[in-house]
Amino acid sequence: MHDFSKLETQLKIDFKNKDLLLQAFVHRSYLNENPDLPVGHNERLEFLGDAVLELVVTEYLFRKYPEKPEGELTTWRAALVNTKMLSEVSQKLGFDDFLLLSRGETKEKGKARQFILANTIEAFIGSIYLDRGISACQKFIISNVLSELPRVIEERLFSDAKSLFQEKAQEKTGITPTYNVLKEWGPDHAKRFVIGVFLKGAMVAEGEGSSKQEAEEEAARNGLEAKGWLTKS
Repeated sequence: MHDFSKLETQLKIDFKNKDLLLQAFVHRSYLNENPDLPVGHNERLEFLGDAVLELVVTEYLFRKYPEKPEGELTTWRAALVNTKMLSEVSQKLGFDDFLLLSRGETKEKGKARQFILANTIEAFIGSIYLDRGISACQKFIISNVLSELPRVIEERLFSDAKSLFQEKAQEKTGITPTYNVLKEWGPDHAKRFVIGVFLKGAMVAEGEGSSKQEAEEEAARNGLEAKGWLTKS
């Protein structure tokens, strides 16, 4: 078993209920090999933490950027709480070293590990909420997740809607989206495109732009909104 006191020291969070801290790192697969563990897996904590994370990020953006429209704030939030970003934050915090996984899951890397790490940080936030309350969650999220906002804005990570739509479509439906040109017009130097994004032949949304890439990006962003996929969960 890992020494979770090291993590408490590193993050300057002292859990009153150490079982909540432990449970945040327990993957469902670990219990198959360790049925006597005194706590359950972390999926319910993840469910709670996901909601707390979204609330804290939303309130922070709402208060800090009063001049920004809802659409822009929504894309910023999506870039902060998607699987890729949360897994990066988890790795920076060293969560990889504390995961409790089955032997099979321990060997899994790449996308599978990304999902586990992202889910674990949400479960950890859920644990903090139950143990220390909302203000401790705010402190943790502002320090470790919202600290990535300048990079999100500077690198325009929020504008990569196509990647996020593909990730969501594969996660939720198992289908890889396709894009088709619906309309194009105008002279070569000022062309306009309307492109639709499709899941198995069914159009989800369309987007318009001065290039195919721009129209696809817009279609993906509209698709995320249409499907309600603008958050990680």
